[in-house]
Amino acid sequence: MKLELKSALGRPYITIEDDPLNRWIAVDWAGYLTAESIKAGAAAYIAAVAEAGFHCVLNDTRKVLGPWDHSLEWVLNEWAPNATTAGVRYFAMISTPDSMADASAAKFYAQLKGFEVRLFGTDEEGKAWLRTVRPPKR
Repeated sequence: MKLELKSALGRPYITIEDDPLNRWIAVDWAGYLTAESIKAGAAAYIAAVAEAGFHCVLNDTRKVLGPWDHSLEWVLNEWAPNATTAGVRYFAMISTPDSMADASAAKFYAQLKGFEVRLFGTDEEGKAWLRTVRPPKR
Protein backbone atom coordinates (compact mmCIF):
# COMPACT_ATOMS: atom_id res chain seq x y z
CA MET A 1 0.00 0.00 0.00
CA LYS A 2 1.25 3.47 -0.87
CA LEU A 3 -0.64 6.62 0.03
CA GLU A 4 0.26 10.18 -0.89
CA LEU A 5 -1.45 13.24 0.59
CA LYS A 6 -1.22 16.55 -1.28
CA SER A 7 -1.54 20.20 -0.32
CA ALA A 8 -4.20 22.49 -1.74
CA LEU A 9 -1.63 23.38 -4.41
CA GLY A 10 -1.33 19.73 -5.43
CA ARG A 11 2.12 19.20 -3.95
CA PRO A 12 2.71 15.99 -1.98
CA TYR A 13 3.49 16.66 1.66
CA ILE A 14 3.53 13.07 2.89
CA THR A 15 4.00 9.65 1.35
CA ILE A 16 3.09 6.60 3.44
CA GLU A 17 4.13 3.09 2.47
CA ASP A 18 3.92 -0.19 4.31
CA ASP A 19 6.95 -2.46 4.18
CA PRO A 20 5.71 -6.00 4.91
CA LEU A 21 9.19 -7.51 4.58
CA ASN A 22 10.62 -5.29 7.32
CA ARG A 23 7.33 -4.94 9.21
CA TRP A 24 7.25 -1.14 9.42
CA ILE A 25 5.46 1.85 7.97
CA ALA A 26 7.72 4.24 6.06
CA VAL A 27 6.71 7.90 6.12
CA ASP A 28 8.29 10.62 3.99
CA TRP A 29 7.33 14.26 4.73
CA ALA A 30 8.10 17.17 2.37
CA GLY A 31 7.74 20.92 2.10
CA TYR A 32 6.29 23.42 4.54
CA LEU A 33 3.96 21.71 6.98
CA THR A 34 0.88 23.38 8.37
CA ALA A 35 -0.92 22.28 11.52
CA GLU A 36 -3.65 20.83 9.31
CA SER A 37 -1.24 18.87 7.10
CA ILE A 38 0.56 17.47 10.13
CA LYS A 39 -2.72 16.32 11.68
CA ALA A 40 -3.99 14.75 8.44
CA GLY A 41 -0.66 13.09 7.64
CA ALA A 42 -0.11 11.78 11.15
CA ALA A 43 -3.64 10.36 11.31
CA ALA A 44 -3.15 8.64 7.94
CA TYR A 45 0.05 6.87 8.87
CA ILE A 46 -1.19 5.88 12.33
CA ALA A 47 -4.18 4.29 10.59
CA ALA A 48 -1.70 2.42 8.36
CA VAL A 49 0.20 1.21 11.45
CA ALA A 50 -2.99 -0.06 13.07
CA GLU A 51 -4.20 -1.73 9.86
CA ALA A 52 -0.86 -3.46 9.20
CA GLY A 53 -0.38 -4.49 12.83
CA PHE A 54 3.21 -3.23 12.78
CA HIS A 55 5.02 -1.64 15.73
CA CYS A 56 7.71 0.34 13.89
CA VAL A 57 7.71 3.63 11.97
CA LEU A 58 10.48 4.98 9.75
CA ASN A 59 9.70 8.72 9.69
CA ASP A 60 11.80 10.75 7.22
CA THR A 61 11.65 14.53 7.70
CA ARG A 62 14.72 15.50 5.66
CA LYS A 63 12.62 17.19 2.95
CA VAL A 64 10.63 19.29 5.44
CA LEU A 65 11.22 23.02 5.06
CA GLY A 66 11.03 25.08 8.22
CA PRO A 67 10.07 24.21 11.78
CA TRP A 68 6.92 22.46 12.89
CA ASP A 69 6.94 23.72 16.49
CA HIS A 70 3.43 25.09 15.89
CA SER A 71 2.16 21.50 16.18
CA LEU A 72 4.51 20.13 18.83
CA GLU A 73 1.98 20.37 21.68
CA TRP A 74 -0.65 18.54 19.60
CA VAL A 75 1.89 15.89 18.54
CA LEU A 76 2.93 15.23 22.14
CA ASN A 77 -0.49 15.40 23.80
CA GLU A 78 -2.86 13.98 21.19
CA TRP A 79 -0.97 12.20 18.43
CA ALA A 80 1.53 10.32 20.62
CA PRO A 81 -1.12 8.63 22.82
CA ASN A 82 -3.07 7.68 19.67
CA ALA A 83 0.10 6.29 18.08
CA THR A 84 0.75 4.19 21.18
CA THR A 85 -2.81 2.88 21.09
CA ALA A 86 -2.40 2.04 17.39
CA GLY A 87 0.63 -0.11 18.23
CA VAL A 88 3.68 2.11 17.68
CA ARG A 89 6.54 0.95 19.91
CA TYR A 90 9.62 2.07 17.93
CA PHE A 91 9.94 5.28 15.95
CA ALA A 92 13.03 6.07 13.85
CA MET A 93 13.06 9.75 12.95
CA ILE A 94 15.36 10.70 10.09
CA SER A 95 16.28 14.38 10.10
CA THR A 96 18.83 16.72 8.60
CA PRO A 97 21.17 17.99 11.32
CA ASP A 98 21.16 21.73 11.94
CA SER A 99 17.92 22.31 10.05
CA MET A 100 14.91 24.09 11.50
CA ALA A 101 12.94 20.85 11.16
CA ASP A 102 15.67 19.03 13.08
CA ALA A 103 15.30 21.49 15.97
CA SER A 104 11.59 20.61 16.12
CA ALA A 105 12.46 16.90 15.94
CA ALA A 106 14.87 17.24 18.87
CA LYS A 107 12.16 18.87 21.00
CA PHE A 108 9.75 16.08 20.03
CA TYR A 109 12.33 13.42 20.88
CA ALA A 110 13.18 14.95 24.26
CA GLN A 111 9.56 15.17 25.44
CA LEU A 112 7.93 12.05 24.00
CA LYS A 113 6.59 9.34 26.27
CA GLY A 114 4.85 6.10 25.33
CA PHE A 115 7.26 4.57 22.83
CA GLU A 116 10.94 4.64 21.95
CA VAL A 117 12.14 7.31 19.52
CA ARG A 118 15.61 7.64 18.09
CA LEU A 119 16.96 10.35 15.77
CA PHE A 120 19.15 9.46 12.79
CA GLY A 121 20.86 11.39 10.00
CA THR A 122 20.29 8.73 7.32
CA ASP A 123 17.52 6.33 6.53
CA GLU A 124 20.01 3.43 6.54
CA GLU A 125 20.87 4.16 10.19
CA GLY A 126 17.17 4.30 11.07
CA LYS A 127 16.44 1.08 9.19
CA ALA A 128 19.34 -0.72 10.87
CA TRP A 129 18.00 0.22 14.31
CA LEU A 130 14.43 -0.77 13.44
CA ARG A 131 15.68 -4.17 12.26
CA THR A 132 17.12 -4.77 15.73
CA VAL A 133 13.92 -3.92 17.59
CA ARG A 134 11.07 -5.05 15.35
CA PRO A 135 9.12 -8.08 16.43
CA PRO A 136 9.68 -11.18 14.29
CA LYS A 137 7.09 -12.32 11.75
CA ARG A 138 4.53 -14.72 13.13
